[in-house]
Amino acid sequence: MHDPASSTETSEPAAPRRVSAVRLMVIAAVAILLGALMIKHDLSSDSGPPPQPVPAAAQPSAGSNTAPSPTPTPEGGPAMKRSEPVRIKIPRIKVDAPFIGLGLNSSGVLEVPPAGDRNLAGWYEDGVAPGSRGNALVLGHVDTMMGPAVFWGLGSLKAGDIVEISRADGSVAKFAVDSVEAFPKDAFPDERVYGKTRDAQLRLITCGGTYDRKAKDYKDNVVVFAHLLPPE
Repeated sequence: MHDPASSTETSEPAAPRRVSAVRLMVIAAVAILLGALMIKHDLSSDSGPPPQPVPAAAQPSAGSNTAPSPTPTPEGGPAMKRSEPVRIKIPRIKVDAPFIGLGLNSSGVLEVPPAGDRNLAGWYEDGVAPGSRGNALVLGHVDTMMGPAVFWGLGSLKAGDIVEISRADGSVAKFAVDSVEAFPKDAFPDERVYGKTRDAQLRLITCGGTYDRKAKDYKDNVVVFAHLLPPE
């Protein structure tokens, strides 16, 4: 059932290196379009597909060219000093997982979390830290050869759900979900997902949609768009 072709790369990833925002969009898009966020797992009929997002047409943001977010203040909205994330919690789907930093491999492609741990999220550590001003990228597997993984339930989130990210400095960055959408991998909206933002935003990314048994890959990517809430 498991296709080992998805994990045939044996070279050690190169040390992460800093890249421009434009370069990051290309790098991350390539990783996603290759379906790198999952171990190609031939799902059995009784396991079924992961939860799917509500179609964009049924969401309040229908017709919008950008992810919905609160109207920014002149300073660009709330933001926190940079601090590495250590744990992510999403109460609605019972996610409670540690983080691992992700860099670029020797081919210049964004790494993904190790597939051996189903309960692990990754963040692009040369990019924006969750809670800081800008667009923070968090990746997680939807499933592995062992079954559903950390972001299996991502598609069931709805606007208003809360994502909590504990940080190394002891603070907690709380984000409110704006929308959850699925995009075909061959039509991934790079600028919308990875583009710069004036306020502190978060993108949670995994695979989703229909599972193509012939290609042994999901056809879509699920993306959660979220914004930082003001401190309580």
